[in-house]
Amino acid sequence: MIFRPTVESDLDRLLPLIVTDPAGSLTAQTYRDRLSSGEYRPGWTWIAEDAADRTPLALAVWWGDADEAQPGALDGVFVHESVRSDAERTALAAELLTAAHTAYAGAGLETAPEYHFFLPGDWHDRPDTVAAVAWRREAARRAGLPVSLERLRYEWTPQAGLPEPSGRLLFGAEPDDEVFVDLFRRALVGTLDTDSRKEAERVGAEAQARDDVAFYRDNMLGDRSWWRIARTPDGERVGFGLPSRNHAFPVVGYLGVLPEHRGRGYADEILADITRVLVSATDPERVRADTDLTNAPMAAAFERVGYLNNARRLVLSAH
Repeated sequence: MIFRPTVESDLDRLLPLIVTDPAGSLTAQTYRDRLSSGEYRPGWTWIAEDAADRTPLALAVWWGDADEAQPGALDGVFVHESVRSDAERTALAAELLTAAHTAYAGAGLETAPEYHFFLPGDWHDRPDTVAAVAWRREAARRAGLPVSLERLRYEWTPQAGLPEPSGRLLFGAEPDDEVFVDLFRRALVGTLDTDSRKEAERVGAEAQARDDVAFYRDNMLGDRSWWRIARTPDGERVGFGLPSRNHAFPVVGYLGVLPEHRGRGYADEILADITRVLVSATDPERVRADTDLTNAPMAAAFERVGYLNNARRLVLSAH
C-alpha cells in the first residue's frame, strides 16, 4: 500500500471516494469549493493506493485557514466500498492517518490536528451513524488521537426573538486587550469549558488567557470592536462576551462570567447581548454556538435565550 499526499492531477481520482456518509457532511462539491478557497489543499489531502495497480482505496481530508502553512483539523476519512469489513477499514484508515501525522510532525507541527465530526443531534440513536463513527474513531485512536470530546451545537434564528435587556447589567466596549487578558484569566477558575481548562493546565492561566485574546482578535473574522464587558450598574465587572464570526456564520465566540458572579443568571444576559451585537452588525439568518456536552449551565442558558440544539460535534484529539 502507498500512502501519500495528493497532487493537483489526482483530483478526478480522489473525488469518487467522497461519498455521502452518516459520519459527516463533506461532499465532492464542498471539496472543490474549499480547494478553490485554499481551505483544502492537495498537500493536506492524503490518499492510500494499492501498490500494484494504484487504485485509490482511502482518503483523508484536512482543513486549514487559507493563510496557514499547516492544517488545523481533519474533516473526513473515506474508504472505498471494496474494503468491506470494519476491521479492514479501520486498519487502512489508521495507517493512512499515521503516515500523514508523521509527515506533519516532520514539517514542524507539534500536535496532530484534531478530527472533527459534525453529526445530527440524535446521532447516538442512529445505528448507521454510530457504526460509521465507530471505525473512524478507532482508526484515529490508533493514529494518536485517543481523547474524545462531544460538543452541542446551537443555532439562533430571528424567529426566536430576543429578550429585552433587564437593566441588571450594562455593556460597553473596551479597546484595551490587557483588560480582556485579565478577564479571561479570572474566568478560567472553575471553568466547565474542557479545552480552556486543559490548555490552562498545560501552559498556565496567564499564557492561556493571552492565547485566547490573540486567537479571537487575530484568527476569527469578527470585528474587535464588537467585544463587550458586562458590568453591574455600580460599575463592577461581572463578565464579558465576544461576538464573532467564522468563515460561514456569525458565532458566539466566547462568553465568560467571573467566578464570584456565577449562579445569578448573568450568562443569559451576556449571551443575549452577544446576539444583539451580531444582529446589529451582521443582520444574520442564523447565529451559531457550541458548548461542551458536560457544560449543563451553558447549555441551559442557550435554550433560555432561544437557541436550539440542532447538531453535535465530536472532537478527537491527541490530549
